[in-house]
Amino acid sequence: MELTVLPHHDELIERCKRGEAAGYKELYQRYAKAMFNICLRIVYNVTEAEDVLQESFAEAFRNLHHFEYRTSFGGWLKQICINRSINQLKKRKVTWVDIDGTDTHNKAEETLIDENEIKLKVEAVKKGIMALPDGYRTVLSLYLLEGYDHEEIAEILNVAESTTRTQYMRAKQKLLQYLKESI
Repeated sequence: MELTVLPHHDELIERCKRGEAAGYKELYQRYAKAMFNICLRIVYNVTEAEDVLQESFAEAFRNLHHFEYRTSFGGWLKQICINRSINQLKKRKVTWVDIDGTDTHNKAEETLIDENEIKLKVEAVKKGIMALPDGYRTVLSLYLLEGYDHEEIAEILNVAESTTRTQYMRAKQKLLQYLKESI
């Protein structure tokens, strides 16, 4: 006997698909804060994050008829927010450095910082992340905070997977150096 999983149709989303204004408002209220935080972690500018959030919801609402419950609505909206945030960074002319084929492994060993010696404080970590260049912060946020793997990040950013690994490694080293100096 084969089991078939039927998609879960959220009544709120169905109300929005029918054009009910109250449904749109409720859907926005349900997801706005979490999506804003995602945008802010990537663009690190409150005004830009607010703009990206509004554009993301506008895009989601325009394309709601394409949403087919293959994933959760939150996951679908999160992907829209991340893509729009990345596009916002691209407008800033963020440069992604691909050092594939260079000898970064030895350099990483030379500048290795003992993570266990550093007592991390939440505010210090936040400040350190905010101090990172856009590219580093984006990869670090997508990997550590959003749970994407390097292959997914590379696809989202349209860069080589080695680039995301390098950006992550450098971001981590730079963050640890910042924390070491600030403590």
